[in-house]
Amino acid sequence: MTPAPSGPPVPENPHADLLAVLPRITQLSAAFSKGRLTERAAEAAGLALDRPAMGVLLALRTADGPLRIGEIADRMQVVGPHVTRQVQALEKRSLVRRVADPHDRRASLIEPTGPGTEAADRYVTSLLGWFAEALADWPQQDRDDLARLLTRLTDDVMARLARFDTEEEG
Repeated sequence: MTPAPSGPPVPENPHADLLAVLPRITQLSAAFSKGRLTERAAEAAGLALDRPAMGVLLALRTADGPLRIGEIADRMQVVGPHVTRQVQALEKRSLVRRVADPHDRRASLIEPTGPGTEAADRYVTSLLGWFAEALADWPQQDRDDLARLLTRLTDDVMARLARFDTEEEG
């Protein structure tokens, strides 16, 4: 019989399950932010826009209405001046326009123009087509579970981050 090791027992990692998933989350994040996935989707949609510009159009397209620069920045998780530059470039291409904020005359909101909406729709169609192909062999239940769990994870992470921001301000 082998003697038991001496010393205190080594505790199991309470986050082993999360540690196993972390590299996968990092890979997906990189595919969106640094990889060619978004560039390929833009090319397939016939768009000559860089990733940040597509991010602005996508944020506007998925919103319920026009957004302030700060709201776009929050959705993209970038700083306002970055979004301002992208909006100005998109305005020059007539893909977005500024409209008056009905609640604050000093502020303006940004909304996609008809061509901007069409460009965003082509991009989303291309991107979703790519994901549909990647998930084509998945059973519907797995696809439903993925959507449900990914939505839950995102909502919980974003809520926790919002609490951190509130604590830092207070």
